[in-house]
Amino acid sequence: MNIFRVSQASSAAAVAKPSFDSAERLRAVIDRIHAAGNVDEIIFEVSRDICEIFNADRLTIYTVSGDRTNLVSRVKTGLDFCQDLRLPITEQSIAGFVALHRKPVNFKDVYDQNELRQQGEHLRFLQEVDKRTGYRTKQMLVMPILNVSDNDLSGVVQLINHKSDEPFSQQMVDDLSEICQALADVFKQHRMQQLLGRTRYDKLIVNSAISTSEFELATKRARETGRDLEDVLLDEFGIETAQIGEALAAFFDVKYERFKADRIKPMDLLKNLRREFVESNNWLPIDDGNNGLVVLALDPERIKSLRIVNQIFPKRKVVYTVCTQREFKATLDLFYGSTETENLGGSIDDMLSNLEEEVEETKESEADEVSAAADNELVKLVNRIIMDAYKMGVSDIHIEPLPGKGKTGIRFRKDGSLMPYIEIPASYRNPLVTRLKIMCDLDISEKRKPQDGKIKFRKFAPLDIELRVATIPSAGGVEDIVMRILAAGEPIPLEKMGFTSTNLEQLKSIVSKPYGLFFVCGPTGSGKTTTLHSILKYLNRPETKIWTAEDPVEITQKGLRQVQVNAKAGLTFATIMKSFLRADPDIIMVGEMRDKETTGIGIEASLTGHLVFATLHTNSAPESIIRLLDMGMDPFNFADALLGVLAQRLAKSLCKQCKKSYVASQEEIRALLREYCEELKHTERFKTDPEAAFREIEVRWVKQYGDEKGQITLYEAAGCEHCSDTGYAGRVGLHELLTATDALKKNVQEHARVTEMLATALNEGMRTLKQDGIEKVLQGMTDIRQVRMVCIK
Repeated sequence: MNIFRVSQASSAAAVAKPSFDSAERLRAVIDRIHAAGNVDEIIFEVSRDICEIFNADRLTIYTVSGDRTNLVSRVKTGLDFCQDLRLPITEQSIAGFVALHRKPVNFKDVYDQNELRQQGEHLRFLQEVDKRTGYRTKQMLVMPILNVSDNDLSGVVQLINHKSDEPFSQQMVDDLSEICQALADVFKQHRMQQLLGRTRYDKLIVNSAISTSEFELATKRARETGRDLEDVLLDEFGIETAQIGEALAAFFDVKYERFKADRIKPMDLLKNLRREFVESNNWLPIDDGNNGLVVLALDPERIKSLRIVNQIFPKRKVVYTVCTQREFKATLDLFYGSTETENLGGSIDDMLSNLEEEVEETKESEADEVSAAADNELVKLVNRIIMDAYKMGVSDIHIEPLPGKGKTGIRFRKDGSLMPYIEIPASYRNPLVTRLKIMCDLDISEKRKPQDGKIKFRKFAPLDIELRVATIPSAGGVEDIVMRILAAGEPIPLEKMGFTSTNLEQLKSIVSKPYGLFFVCGPTGSGKTTTLHSILKYLNRPETKIWTAEDPVEITQKGLRQVQVNAKAGLTFATIMKSFLRADPDIIMVGEMRDKETTGIGIEASLTGHLVFATLHTNSAPESIIRLLDMGMDPFNFADALLGVLAQRLAKSLCKQCKKSYVASQEEIRALLREYCEELKHTERFKTDPEAAFREIEVRWVKQYGDEKGQITLYEAAGCEHCSDTGYAGRVGLHELLTATDALKKNVQEHARVTEMLATALNEGMRTLKQDGIEKVLQGMTDIRQVRMVCIK
């Protein structure tokens, strides 16, 4: 018995001793990592010790690449070939899976597909190395090198094959976690040391945007090719412009100023600064605000030490900012004009400077307005304004003169909002208006009445667009001008118009009828004509004859015969409609039914076997029917002819580049539900059991838009370079599709009120504009604020 006890104790001591040695060696390795002076050297030195501690046959240590999309091997023990392994951070490899999900894995056999699937459905083991070397990988323990404080991933450690042919134990998992944490700390310290004043791009290394070795390679590449290092980093190493800007800001200790395409040009600051001077000195004044004169520079320290800005702008507080070289060039082009516009007469600033010089010369005597309007500089300026507006995707140009010595302001409307563009000297207010009147053949002597006209811009510059011009006399004896850009374009496919699947299916069914009357309604600029042309594109076939009457013809498509309204020549909507009926049409599209005669002809045409489309300026689908009945239409004929009405609005879209997601609270979803259901209070379902109807919609939302936990994700505006820091880019259509069912036709014949028609339509499944907007909020296209702005009752 005593012998047994001694033997048992000896055996236990034999087992305990290696465990104690392993713990000591583990602590020694961790201490050596923390004390490392050179990260690359230390991970090579401790790699063999790590293998021995864990009784592993092989070890690979990966680090994250500069673009954060790949893992690159830094240490490989037991592999004969020297080529670096490069694995994408995806589920297509075990190391990539660990880096992607930032969690460890411990496999008994990596060839066991069932074991892999338990971790990830798409996870697989890359067998190429085994096939190439004849080696058989079995056990594998893989751990992310992750800094706990900021969740920053530096790389991955991979242990392969336990020499005892058994799985790596839980104790080994815990031990490897300690080593990885030590490596993460050292990698972060190493990156911080790199920031101790080596180059202006050091923060890129600290933030793990690029590794030290990759940065050295980029420097070498720039030196060999004669290119700028910044260009190499952007073009070849996937570094983003904003990352470089933030690095420059940290180096110079100033604010990083992003490029803004809609930045207001500071005319007073630029009038004495030629582009050549600014470009050669690499600084540019961009604003003069409450905080001081804001100067954009590529090297703020150098400009500050030279005191150039203080000499040109004395007694001013100067605030320096920094940007990348490309952003500086883009801002120069924005303020002074790019080389592409040299044939238009140079930059806006040069043109305005020349105008101001001429103003000084002619101040004593009044110049003839027609002569001034033909002035070469003014002609170039007007052309340039229109060209800039077109390139920026602007819908309208607003020219707003002030009386007396006030300057003439020019603003652009983009995505529904106005933004300032430039100001023009007061003495060129009248010549500017006269020039635009000449371009659209208006009466230049008439200044007391509003006038309408069109500019075919290809007569004046190499750009095939048309502008609809309206002049309006305003207070102080001046004339405002608003120009809408009508850029010819192709129709958008119906599937890409932003309809919900239900509305799209119903719309296709309605417009596929052989005859009848269909209206698209909404305010000016809500996309009515665009929608009608998308419908015509859907219906346009070789066997179909389609006539359109438009004012003006904006969108063209092959197969349509399109007629431009010309009121001066007596070519009105009504006369064109009458001629269409004699021209063997299948489908007729009328730009607008604004009077009883045109509407009457449309109803007559639809009852005699033609499909008729038209637009109306009304707020909602049911209101459109009341408007037409109020024109004096026969309710029975109108009810027979009507197929449906589509009301439409355009709401600002959230910028896809920067919109921020968040999990909506229960209170927020309930608020949206209440707003959604407010439109349904007159329906039979809500009158019978409002709570049940409310819950029914809530269940549908969770099923349609929620995740597995029943949570709904919404999005909010953020702001970035792409959207000029507004958080919105482009617009999304909101739709209210009313189908002319038998019940609705009965309402029309009875000349029912709007509320009765609305209740009928809602009972039969119609969604109002606001309801459609809320659905698009849930889809992440826009936010509720934008929906409310365009759906006000």
